[in-house]
Amino acid sequence: MKRSLLLLCLVLASHGIMAQASVGYYPWSGLLSVSTNPRRILWLDTRVQTNSLFSSLNLDLLPLINIRRGEVAQWYLGGGLRLNPLYRIVDPKAKVITLDGYSLNVGVRAAPFASDRRIQVALELNPYVRNDLANGVLKSHFGLVYHFAERKRE
Repeated sequence: MKRSLLLLCLVLASHGIMAQASVGYYPWSGLLSVSTNPRRILWLDTRVQTNSLFSSLNLDLLPLINIRRGEVAQWYLGGGLRLNPLYRIVDPKAKVITLDGYSLNVGVRAAPFASDRRIQVALELNPYVRNDLANGVLKSHFGLVYHFAERKRE
């Protein structure tokens, strides 16, 4: 089983299917990000908190749309859901997956190095409101992203 899964991954990677994702880290927010191909018009970003207890481990699902894409920068916006898949550790009566709230994301990914545009800096504004709409917060995120794309040949 493991051998066939490894073979499948190698085949997919050789065809460039797995090579169109990105991975990012937002150190001040404590977020690890994995996304589909961010160069497409529509893409999905998922984020998980890395600096919290298991019971408050949040998972953000963010469908995003690029509103402007250039060689150096891409501007995007979208909405999202924040889920807490492990909240049942604290409250056994809670739903299997707890919806914590909703967000709006507006951001830019800039590729400052002309020698390698796969290395990017991400800046975002992220208004967030709890699921009961009782309160919210305006967050900002700054992170580093690596886009697993083919390097352009000169």
